[in-house]
Amino acid sequence: MRNHRARMGVAVICLAIVAMLAAACGTSSSSTVRTTSASQKVSGAVVVFAAASLKDAFDQIGKQFEQANQGVSVKFNYAGSSSLATQIKQAAPADVFASADTTNMDTVTNDNLASGPKNFASNTLEIMVGAGNPKHIKSVSDLANSDVKVAVCASDVPCGKYTQEVFKKAGVTVHPVSEETSVSSVVTKVTLGEADAGVVYTTDVKAGGDKISGVTIPANQNVTAEYPIVALKDAPNKDGATAFINYVLGPAGQKVLQSFGFKPAGK
Repeated sequence: MRNHRARMGVAVICLAIVAMLAAACGTSSSSTVRTTSASQKVSGAVVVFAAASLKDAFDQIGKQFEQANQGVSVKFNYAGSSSLATQIKQAAPADVFASADTTNMDTVTNDNLASGPKNFASNTLEIMVGAGNPKHIKSVSDLANSDVKVAVCASDVPCGKYTQEVFKKAGVTVHPVSEETSVSSVVTKVTLGEADAGVVYTTDVKAGGDKISGVTIPANQNVTAEYPIVALKDAPNKDGATAFINYVLGPAGQKVLQSFGFKPAGK
């Protein structure tokens, strides 16, 4: 009887040990799966639709992102945010959308093409003039002078919408000689001397170097532009889209943006 009880005790202990080992193996296996999943690297092309005012900064961010993720290439499509939103709504293949305003981002999210955009930078407006400011423009009110040829963005483009807000705050009526589809086109007009002045982003004046000059717009007349970014629901490269957005929002991406004159989101 004693031997029987001893054998039963040994059997119970063995079963307990087997159960413990099985649980341990199961835990080890699931941990391995999670670790492997977390360590998977992104690959392929990441297609980014971005506002024209982001070009210089995003070109730099793209290069750094590719260096940090071997085997990944970033392809950019730069244009006015309204044009990009239209292309996305017409099913243009893209992974990421970075807009110069929340309005055009809303047109994409409201169509259920993306969700949860995050603001990653902000910007303000400035008057761009030719090098040396030959027309001696000192304020927004000077743009109402009929002798001054002014270029602005079209009203459906973020920089155009912001420009109209500036004119309203300044209490002036400006009759531009051209209304462009992107801020980069306004920069070109002023740089080539086809316009005496243009309302652009502060970052555009910074990037213009000695080819142009800038006239500051006071804070009480200025507008803050918020830049949101989102991964599109039908993104061909979802992992790449997420990784790129995380890079833009992270320290490395933010450092590049600030070096080009952008301010942190909400500033």
